[in-house]
Amino acid sequence: MRAIVDGNEAAASVAYRLSEVVSIYPITPASPMGELADSWSASGRPNLWGTVPQVIEMQSEAGAAGALHGALQGGSLSTTFTASQGLLLMIPNMYKIAGELLPSVIHVAARTLATHALSIFGDHSDVMAARQTGFAMLSAASVQEAHDFALISHAATLLTRVPFLHFFDGFRTSHELATIDLLDDHQIEAAIDMEALLAHRSRRLTPDAPRIRGTAQNPDVFFQAREAINPIYAGVPDAVQDAFDRLDRETGRRYHLFDYVGAPDAQRVIVMMGSGIGAAEEAVESLVAAGEKVGLVKVRLYRPFSAAALVAALPPTTLSVAVLDRTKEPGAVGEPLYQDVVAALARETAAGRAVWDVLPRVVGGRYGLSSKEFTPSMVRSILGELNTPHPQQEFTVGIVDDVTQLSLPHEPHSEERDVRRAVFFGLGSDGTVGANKNSVKIVAEGTDLHAQGYFVYDSRKSGSVTTSHLRFSHRPITSTYLITQADFVACHQFELLSRMDVLSVAEPGGTLLLNAPYGPDDVWHHLPAEVQRQIIDKQLDLWVIDASKVAADLGLGGRINTVLQACFFRLVELLPIDEAMEAIKKAIRKTYRRFGEVVVGLNESAVDAADANLHRVEVPTSVTSQLPARRPIPNEAPDFVRTVTAMMLEGKGDLLPVSALPIDGTFPTATTRYEKRSIAREIPIWDPELCIDCAKCTFVCPHTAIRMKVYEPSFLDGSPEGFESKPWSGKDAPGALMTIQVAPDDCTGCGVCVDVCPARSKEEAKRKSIMMEPKLDHLEREQDNFDFFLEIPERNRNLIRVDTVKGSQMLEPLMEFSGACAGCGETPYLKLLTQLFGDRMTIANATGCSSIYGGNLPTTPWTTNAEGRGPAWANSLFEDNAEFGLGMRLALDQQEAEARQLVEAMRTDLGDELATGILESEQSTEEAIAAQRERVDRLREALADRSDTATKRLLAICDALVRKNVWIVGGDGWAYDIGFGGLDHVLASGRDVNILVLDTEV
Repeated sequence: MRAIVDGNEAAASVAYRLSEVVSIYPITPASPMGELADSWSASGRPNLWGTVPQVIEMQSEAGAAGALHGALQGGSLSTTFTASQGLLLMIPNMYKIAGELLPSVIHVAARTLATHALSIFGDHSDVMAARQTGFAMLSAASVQEAHDFALISHAATLLTRVPFLHFFDGFRTSHELATIDLLDDHQIEAAIDMEALLAHRSRRLTPDAPRIRGTAQNPDVFFQAREAINPIYAGVPDAVQDAFDRLDRETGRRYHLFDYVGAPDAQRVIVMMGSGIGAAEEAVESLVAAGEKVGLVKVRLYRPFSAAALVAALPPTTLSVAVLDRTKEPGAVGEPLYQDVVAALARETAAGRAVWDVLPRVVGGRYGLSSKEFTPSMVRSILGELNTPHPQQEFTVGIVDDVTQLSLPHEPHSEERDVRRAVFFGLGSDGTVGANKNSVKIVAEGTDLHAQGYFVYDSRKSGSVTTSHLRFSHRPITSTYLITQADFVACHQFELLSRMDVLSVAEPGGTLLLNAPYGPDDVWHHLPAEVQRQIIDKQLDLWVIDASKVAADLGLGGRINTVLQACFFRLVELLPIDEAMEAIKKAIRKTYRRFGEVVVGLNESAVDAADANLHRVEVPTSVTSQLPARRPIPNEAPDFVRTVTAMMLEGKGDLLPVSALPIDGTFPTATTRYEKRSIAREIPIWDPELCIDCAKCTFVCPHTAIRMKVYEPSFLDGSPEGFESKPWSGKDAPGALMTIQVAPDDCTGCGVCVDVCPARSKEEAKRKSIMMEPKLDHLEREQDNFDFFLEIPERNRNLIRVDTVKGSQMLEPLMEFSGACAGCGETPYLKLLTQLFGDRMTIANATGCSSIYGGNLPTTPWTTNAEGRGPAWANSLFEDNAEFGLGMRLALDQQEAEARQLVEAMRTDLGDELATGILESEQSTEEAIAAQRERVDRLREALADRSDTATKRLLAICDALVRKNVWIVGGDGWAYDIGFGGLDHVLASGRDVNILVLDTEV
């Protein structure tokens, strides 16, 4: 049966049916596999043998691996799902599971390991870190293969007793929607050897036939016992091929340990594994059709690596081989697959088991790290390099390496004309991705077309840009790269036209659909000049709809997805419009029925309303706009922001060369102020006549987009027309004025400030001192007001009572405009912390939401005050966060102790008054801390002319003499860390650390 599923569901549907115990811990991008298994178990769906698998969520990936190990010892069929550092946390148990020959499968959505930075996207660095564990490793390159190879892994592990790691590329395969042929229960059952299953049962630990495993061995026998497994591993390749053959008999889908495609007499061959195979195969087929002698070897079984099977797959005419790895091992002579290929060819040639007398030339390259694009044109570049007299021994593709000069140039790629291609630009949480997933399923299920959907996400959640890439064709779709030439482009958020080059993907003569707050007669005048130029030059068919108004009028809020989905089907004509509309409504009923009939009815009404509100725009013949394409980065911005951050903000980070990026992952703070996402439809407008000076609106604002300042009246000189202020009622600043000001381009429109405002009009009960109003009506005025507001000096901290809501909001926030979801409940606490302690604050952050809104590129929200001080932030992992923070505290304590010792030793030179003041400062108030900073400045001045070693040591660490705070911050279930003993250990240490738990479950 054909169906449209993503790679995660393709793998999980087989794993669930062949398991009895499933231990899970969610980690992107593997989370959906565990979530699906949990959902199926909760609904009572049986496995292949009619029992409902037990699905248990553990406290960590290490815990999930431990539970897996225990279930296997008990004779159960067990599996788990993971990725990235989660897989690394399983490695200790993986060595045990493999050493004890316990048949099992770990399914991995292969993902980048955190090194100089965290990345949630895909490559092979995680699975390569596990290749020494003893797990067999099977690589799937497509959604269909993820489905089929899940079965092969479960079948082969029972046959061989060797545990399997079945992996496919995170996001590129795990989240790709594709049309596949599903395996039914009969086909799955036919692949499983029942005798092997019963043999696993018989080896279980049971008191009815007690035995012992996991002993400690001495040098007299350990080595021999380790070698005893050799025959087992030697038999794995044949067992896997037998499982492939059995699948072929059941389904007609043929696989081998190494599959070759290309010219039978190829001289240049690429060897690779993973989703990049799709792009490579397209390039090889086109070159062979043009008469070139090239080929591709697809690696299926990576461990154990069968040298004989590799040699058998290569054409005997092979002269040169390029091995492509999707990982980087710094300092290695070559990447893992490259080394295996070189060793295999050398061994087989030396033993006389190869057809050639002289070893083919082998070169190695890297591609696709962190889901970097890999296209057929890059493959052609590699094969072209192999055709040169002296091919580059080590190379990269897909980047510009202007440091070590390893990158190969490549031409832009053009797709075949028989594929319909559509690209949609939206924002996280606006429903664009969900609607497009439904659209792919509607086409795949309602027509004879093959369909593919791939969705590009920012690491951030709501409010970040999402791009949906949809393909439809009468032939199977193997393209594993993004669309660069689309015949249909939809921009679901009008502001994106001013933030990024949306129309660069539109091919001439294509269709452009805009969601805009303007009608067909007015929208042209609001388009940036560059957008108008592209529409005219490319002769685009322009359509417009105010989907936001349609959704709002129906009571759907910002969920514009259903409206725009209906527009898509009306414009692309992939199936008859009546059938399309009915299919959308069927999908609506399936998706929203759990929310009730009212919600279902509203979404169905949105489908009907789409046609009446969709309008074609008559495109003028000339550019008339004076609007810039993008809001420029101001000249006063740091050079790094103007040259690097700006490129990332425009969606052009792929074009940055190697030399532009920091080598150690260190980036500047205070950069969110340059992003100006402008995603709100409505923004809060302040009425000073109703305001009671409570400061609650600024206190709760999740994005620091509402600010308060108390200042002297003289600072109003030169204020813009319409800049609001009122007399401050607090006794701490007699005669002062107060202003509440919104940052209109940074507000997310969540309305939390309005919800909490207690000040109401006596004449109009619904009217508060803060009210949400349409942004476009106020944008220019509030932009000018906010720019002026920022120029008003901050109040002296020593004069403010900081232990009240009003007082705390007079302090400058040092966290601003984060990428957190609109209305986030975590960020107000962090913002408040920065107001109270931000200029002496070090943060040990746990991976989770706080690492995404707090440390995700291109911009970061931690900022600095006028003196250049602000929070210092670092992220380690999820599990070691407490210990990470304790290490920071120990380092600060040690530096303070050393600095105090050196000050005491230099007392005579520094003067008794200065030395005593430094060493006896209590630093319990803002005033005392300011005094200590002044003393440390005097210390620097006193030692400025000295060059002895002790002085250099003291000057390097004298900042430690001013009290610092270490904050251990975590959320998203992070309190489970207590179960690891991490927090217990920190608390027991007696060290001065602060703990902030941002977790709604605690």
